[in-house]
Amino acid sequence: MKQLQKYLPILDWGSKYTKQTLMSDLLAAIIVTIMLIPQSLAYALLAGLPPEVGLYASITPLIAYGIFGSSRTLAVGPVAVASLMTAAAAGQVANGGTAEYLAAAVLMAAISGIFLLVMGILKMGFLANFLSHPVIAGFITASGIIIAFSQLKHILGISAHGENLLQLIISVVNHIGDTNIYTMMVGIPVLLFLFWVRSGLKPLLVKMGASPFAASMLAKTGPVFGVIGTSVAAYSLDLGSKGVSLVGAVPTGLPSFVMPNFLNPAWKELLISAIFISIIGFVESVSVGHTLAAKRRQKISPDQELIGLGAANMASAMSGGYPVTGGFARSVVNFDAGAETPAAGIFTAIGIGLAAIFFTPYLAYLPTATLAATIIVAVLSLVDFSIIKKTWQFARSDFVAVITTIGFTLSMGVETGVACGVFASLALHLYKTSKPHMAVIGEVPGTEHFRNIDRHEVITHKEILSLRVDESLYFANAGYIEDRIYSLLETYPDTRHVILLCTAVNEIDLSALEALESINHRLKDAGIKLHLSEVKGPVMDMLKKTKFLDQLSGKVFLTHHLAFNAAMNDTGGQAEWTI
Repeated sequence: MKQLQKYLPILDWGSKYTKQTLMSDLLAAIIVTIMLIPQSLAYALLAGLPPEVGLYASITPLIAYGIFGSSRTLAVGPVAVASLMTAAAAGQVANGGTAEYLAAAVLMAAISGIFLLVMGILKMGFLANFLSHPVIAGFITASGIIIAFSQLKHILGISAHGENLLQLIISVVNHIGDTNIYTMMVGIPVLLFLFWVRSGLKPLLVKMGASPFAASMLAKTGPVFGVIGTSVAAYSLDLGSKGVSLVGAVPTGLPSFVMPNFLNPAWKELLISAIFISIIGFVESVSVGHTLAAKRRQKISPDQELIGLGAANMASAMSGGYPVTGGFARSVVNFDAGAETPAAGIFTAIGIGLAAIFFTPYLAYLPTATLAATIIVAVLSLVDFSIIKKTWQFARSDFVAVITTIGFTLSMGVETGVACGVFASLALHLYKTSKPHMAVIGEVPGTEHFRNIDRHEVITHKEILSLRVDESLYFANAGYIEDRIYSLLETYPDTRHVILLCTAVNEIDLSALEALESINHRLKDAGIKLHLSEVKGPVMDMLKKTKFLDQLSGKVFLTHHLAFNAAMNDTGGQAEWTI
């Protein structure tokens, strides 16, 4: 039973479900449903899809994740970055607004679902670690800027297009003269209202006597007031006849279940984009899930999250939706509203389903400028330029990765940006590990500890060269380590013993082994013994499979202290102080 619960978390939390938990989940579901309706419509607009598709992508995926997901509070559905990437990919194989375009978006959800499920079954959640936080932060920041600029056309009522920031700016500037004054009179006020709601409504409600919790939850539902207000204004003033773009008639009812067309030849062009969406969405979902779970001393399983998100995307595809993932904002709202289990997400799906049945007729007069304003406010909260300062101060390699990701995303588009960010991270990692830190060390007086001679007052011996290698030994740094040892021997010409402290060496590959063999032979020919100390068990097991230990001119010691003393006894000399 426990093994089954591992793959079906609903059996675990469902067996402990209580009436109190039900009330908590229902309250959270009501609040998230109110928040999610305008968001779903807005993100569908961002993806270039009909508004009802956003609702469809917020129903069955929530149910599927509720069954298979391991996070108790993660809220799954359409998100801004995935919507933008869907639009960019689908736009390459079909024109927006066509059946082929929708089919491409649905196929992307199916591909993402299959990819995530396969990764989950193979327990490959660790692969997401190759996408570093600085790269993700830089990508989301740049994507947020692009998304915000892409929605200006709806705020101004103009036609503008572009895949990167420069193209968008040029297009907006060229069409600025076509601005529809009525559209702008809807878009700008609702944009300002939504910005004020985020920061000003909660303090106002608290001053009026509302509890901080109630004030916070009401502030989260601010977009609903914008939707209602502008829809009423559009109906009353007949803004549609004045050139204001409206959502128009939206089909009523629940989505039909259909199998995606896997024979669609476009899958070859959509595959890479779908994989990018999957990985980025998974990394963000796990990050949010871990953060929220830690606050309640819970935990999530990255591998099970792959299965949960994969099932959610497959469910989205089979109900006519597009790629989904865990949303940061709605997950935080779900958590703050008191959600106890994934049942809150299932109840939210029911709420969205009821909205699709009864609410959609009232969307006909909703201005697209309102949805654009909702998107702009949502994505600008994700823009975080502080990551540039943090990485500059902490690690220049991370700074390069962030700047590379932001620069390429803004100038060349989302897919190129994240690909370049990942490449930069891996390249910088290889560069750093190819030139590992190597310290000449000596014994701290009165202890058995050894420290860097450049940082501490230690005991050394002119005929003993003690070295600490602060990295695993592999093909990329084998040559550097060999050259570094020979260079140090020129600095310390009286050396008769070289001792490598291996506490930081977690692995030695074949290239590094060959380098050690070369070092050993060259030192042996020069009358110098090579010793190893504090070699880890797995590394020692690998060395025992080779002839290296038999050919080693020195010995392998349990501690560096024993190695140093043995070398001292062999030299018969006196140690000296190094300051």
